[in-house]
Amino acid sequence: MSSETKQFLLEKARGIALADFVPSPCISVCRIDAASGQCEGCYRTLDEIACWSRASEEEKLAIWQELLQRARAEP
Repeated sequence: MSSETKQFLLEKARGIALADFVPSPCISVCRIDAASGQCEGCYRTLDEIACWSRASEEEKLAIWQELLQRARAEP
């Protein structure tokens, strides 16, 4: 993932506290990395992407926490 893409995702995460709902982490860079099984744009797995629309707000926040950890762990 490019540093610009990662920065965009982190900026989007900062807005979560101000939103009335948990926004999707999708940043329209929709490519699944074969090695990690994660989207190169938002770091979600295919399972996380598939369940997003029916997930509760708490589940969405948990997914955000996971993907932010993944983003921060990447060099």
